[in-house]
Amino acid sequence: MSHVPHDLHAEFPQDAEVLHSLKTGNSHFAALAERYHGVNREIHRIDSGVEAASDDHVEQLKRQRLAMLDEVSAMIAKARQP
Repeated sequence: MSHVPHDLHAEFPQDAEVLHSLKTGNSHFAALAERYHGVNREIHRIDSGVEAASDDHVEQLKRQRLAMLDEVSAMIAKARQP
C-alpha cells in the first residue's frame, strides 16, 4: 500500500508507542483511529483524482479529519500523563 499523507503515525511520529498502546487498549480510540483512517483515505483518493467529489464534500471530510485529529491529540496527551 502506498503512503497516504496525514496517517496518524505521520501526524504524531514521536508518539508511535502511545498510539499503539491506545489502539490496543482503548476501544474508543481504536474505533476513532479506524474512522480517521477511512476519512483520510477518502480525502487522499479524491486529492489523487481516483474519486470525484464536490468541493463541499471535500471540505466536510477535511473538517471531520481535523476534529478527529484534535480528539486523537487530546487522547495522546492524556495517555502521556503519569
